[in-house]
Amino acid sequence: MKNHLDDNRPIFLQIKEQLEDSIINDSIKAGERVPSTNEFAAFYKINPATAAKGINELVAEGILFKRRGVGMFVTDNAKEILIEKRKQTFYENFILPLREEAKKLRISEKDLMRMMEGEHDYEN
Repeated sequence: MKNHLDDNRPIFLQIKEQLEDSIINDSIKAGERVPSTNEFAAFYKINPATAAKGINELVAEGILFKRRGVGMFVTDNAKEILIEKRKQTFYENFILPLREEAKKLRISEKDLMRMMEGEHDYEN
């Protein structure tokens, strides 16, 4: 768990993203238990309902599942689901705006690809 939370962003989203990152980078693997809402609440000194909101979103997305009386666990395909979701977000937040800006600057697709590959020698 990160040592502190960002006051400028919703806490439940930060908890959700923290769990997503841990699953993507294999800190928490499929089938493993994730920290409970009470553990998050105690660690960050927040309301357990706030932590639960982030965790419940992951349950709704098929990333976590509940074992009654035991806790929340990572589903078998959680990592793949998260990677696909992040790829789509990456495309929408970075690739589309990049292409739009390149178009405004009259940068050809070919030159854009050269730039992406680290070649600085592109046509003007």
